[in-house]
Amino acid sequence: MVDSSLAQSLKERILVLDFGSQYTQLIARRIRETGVFSEVRSHDIPFVEIARFKPTGIVLSGGPATVTEKFTAKVEVDVLEMGIPVLGICYGMQTMVDQLGGRVENSNVHEYGATQISTVNESLLLSDLVQADVKGESLKLDVWMSHGDRVIQLPDGFETIAQSAASPYAAIANHERNLFGLQFHPEVTHTPQGQQIIQRFIHDVCQCSPLWVTDSIIQDLVNSIREKVGSDKVVLGLSGGVDSSVCAALVQQAIGDNLTCIFVDNGLLRLNEAETVYSEVIQQLGVKAVCVDASDRFYRALAGVDDPETKRKIIGRIFIEIFQEEAEKIEAVSWLAQGTIYPDVIESAGAHTGQATVIKSHHNVGGLPETLHLKLLEPLRDLFKDEVRKIGVQLGLPHHLVYRHPFPGPGLGVRVVGEVRKEFVELLRRSDAIFIEELIKNDLYYKASQAFAVFLPVKSVGVVGDNRAYEHVINLRAVQTLDFMTANWMRIPFEILQLVSSRIVNEVPGISRVTYDISNKPPATIEWE
Repeated sequence: MVDSSLAQSLKERILVLDFGSQYTQLIARRIRETGVFSEVRSHDIPFVEIARFKPTGIVLSGGPATVTEKFTAKVEVDVLEMGIPVLGICYGMQTMVDQLGGRVENSNVHEYGATQISTVNESLLLSDLVQADVKGESLKLDVWMSHGDRVIQLPDGFETIAQSAASPYAAIANHERNLFGLQFHPEVTHTPQGQQIIQRFIHDVCQCSPLWVTDSIIQDLVNSIREKVGSDKVVLGLSGGVDSSVCAALVQQAIGDNLTCIFVDNGLLRLNEAETVYSEVIQQLGVKAVCVDASDRFYRALAGVDDPETKRKIIGRIFIEIFQEEAEKIEAVSWLAQGTIYPDVIESAGAHTGQATVIKSHHNVGGLPETLHLKLLEPLRDLFKDEVRKIGVQLGLPHHLVYRHPFPGPGLGVRVVGEVRKEFVELLRRSDAIFIEELIKNDLYYKASQAFAVFLPVKSVGVVGDNRAYEHVINLRAVQTLDFMTANWMRIPFEILQLVSSRIVNEVPGISRVTYDISNKPPATIEWE
């Protein structure tokens, strides 16, 4: 079923049809940033479901396929005949052209990366967005391309509104039918004015109002939780991270004392994390909570395991086991609440579309074992991180807690590269704390989107005092990103990195070398495992 609980009270909503692009979710996020609700579904869902959703507009995403093949991904033709605005992006534009009678061919000149386009006709999407070039001869716009095919003939009723050196139809429009196509990607940050283009499509073409705001999101979610749960009791796995804390605050607002939080100290938390969770989350929210120290149990299960996916699954399995054990002690509990958010679902290829490739699995995605005997409640599942944070602040959680950097569900278990040992975790925990402390002191913490230390499974020769040392290596990682789909390594001043390195080597016995990761995402991921 297309319609979600979040969408039911909103008359204006955009449907994004996914053709398998890794960046499809960015389109949905950019649309929501304009104040309009959006959902992503597979391109091949039945038209009757699209009609039931009653979209105000539709966006066709990019994708890895080519329309020049005999059998290729398409939308039902009725989608283009609904009389509502449609925007095709990259492959989405090409399939729209092909289905409406135009022509697309494989191009000898591929466009990957930064490109300039020239506007050639008036349009709601592109006009007045750009400046004249140095010679004043044409209007230019910097965009991000990623395609090997190109349109060579437009369908009837279309005109070109922008072109590039390799694409005669870099942007097209049928103004009478409100059908638009962009060969470039406005959703990525590498298209500087891409958000303005998306906003113009949503507000000017689709004529949507900015009604998707924090207050309405909270009310919709609270109503949904109450309707789904009723008078049942709920347990929630509280990690102290942003997602689980906001989830706890939201569920408590909906059902009050029928929520019990279970906090598990798995031995893989940050320095003093257990104390922080108790004082700043449990006490702050005033929720009922059960605290379990299970660190030895996790370490025993992880002994000798060095594969990251196996580690994630072990950590997830033990969490579920503990939840089951503790939940059975609570009378008549029926639900397990989790702070699963949209990026978790995407990276585990668990989104509604099923189109995305698995990057890494998340222990809180993919359903629950039958032995748990609990139904799953994931109120944040369709929200992005920035939306979750806004909700947290609105619900009264401390700002510094809500805006702390993301922390992986498996904790330091996936920041110790290779086998997880208690002594390795302790070295990492202390090193990480020093790194974060110096970033905060030097007003750099909130300029980074995510910063952390990684324990490397190697030893390095060093000199400590006048003696030769053969000790462990810590790697530092800090990135800046708007969406966590792509990220750039952060240019931390050398003097700060030198200070952090010196402190770690001097204050954490067993570490003799510190490195700094300068890899972007892609090709690297933000986390090492």
